[in-house]
Amino acid sequence: MAFDVLLPVADMVVAHIQLLHHQCIGNSIRVHSPQNGFPDLEGVQIAIIGLRENRRDQNHLGESLSFTEIRRAFYELFPGNWHATIADLGDVDKGERVEDTYFIVKQLTETLVKKGIIPVFLGGSQDLVYPIYRAYDQLDQMVNLVNVDSRFDIGDSNKPLQHRSYVGRIIVDKPYNLFNYSNLGFQTYFNPQEEIDLMDRLHFDAYRLGNVAAHINSVEPVMRDADIVSIDMGTIKSSELSYRHNKAPNGFDGKEICAICRYAGISDRVGVFGVFEYKNDVQEETAAMLVAQMLWYFIEGVNFRASENLDVEKGNFITYQVPVDDEVLTFYKSEKTERWWIEIPFISGLNNKLKRHTLLPCTYQDYLEACNQNIPERWFKARKKNEV
Repeated sequence: MAFDVLLPVADMVVAHIQLLHHQCIGNSIRVHSPQNGFPDLEGVQIAIIGLRENRRDQNHLGESLSFTEIRRAFYELFPGNWHATIADLGDVDKGERVEDTYFIVKQLTETLVKKGIIPVFLGGSQDLVYPIYRAYDQLDQMVNLVNVDSRFDIGDSNKPLQHRSYVGRIIVDKPYNLFNYSNLGFQTYFNPQEEIDLMDRLHFDAYRLGNVAAHINSVEPVMRDADIVSIDMGTIKSSELSYRHNKAPNGFDGKEICAICRYAGISDRVGVFGVFEYKNDVQEETAAMLVAQMLWYFIEGVNFRASENLDVEKGNFITYQVPVDDEVLTFYKSEKTERWWIEIPFISGLNNKLKRHTLLPCTYQDYLEACNQNIPERWFKARKKNEV
């Protein structure tokens, strides 16, 4: 069983819970501890797991990882008006080989997703997203991956897998489960032109840092269609963290990254969430507290999921049809949440990749643009991918 390899939360963290207010998260969460053993997963909706693997970080110098400071900071927070049951399952230590760690991460992800539990991973180098993605090999569905990162992480798929090339391996390795890859917050000067061109040729979505920061609500429809959400700590500007995490003067600030996490949580579809490229240091309490608050906002979002029925025949939707050139675009507006979707047509006779969802999340602005005879770019890309 994959849970057998999980290391319990450190004694000093468990002891710290005794000093906290009785309403703090630390006193309501189920903790894998040396004293009480592995927690009962019955009724659990969110499971936190630390991943100590960082050997595929190109800057790795042999340092080890600890998530003690993040846990202490997270346990000290007060929950919102939450109903979800949370468990902290402890850590996955480095395997003898990196591939051994990958195997465990894949097993854990597959097991938890099948149980209807959302794994929340703390990492570790971001190449760990690769085994998380491979867990969907057994889940019989196409996958939408959202990466909040200043880089695309496509790299050279012919070289050994590492933290800045894992997306390239996801794209080329069989079985092909990836339907869409979206990047939020890329910075052009960190990405070679060939990767920018490849993103365009593959009809993937890429949103520049400035555009996302200026219109933070544009994140919502992207997250609404995501299965896996991965956040690289390098996307946060260094003044919010410290020099050990990155040397980036530009990036998301604390409020923006927490808003992004909340949008990820609100999405009815997101089944795996992870924060990667954390570099621990006993003096970096600010970074640990920011990660703790990112987790808090993700969980807050999960607690406010609308669980909306996407069956337009059964759901409460208002339908709008907009003629644009030779197309008739069909929009649906939810009467429950006032969120918008646009239909991707299923074209008979083609090898349609998309089998599960035919509705693409969009915004009211997309509808207005269509009324002005402009086809939404995300709809165009989704249709092109579907026809490949």
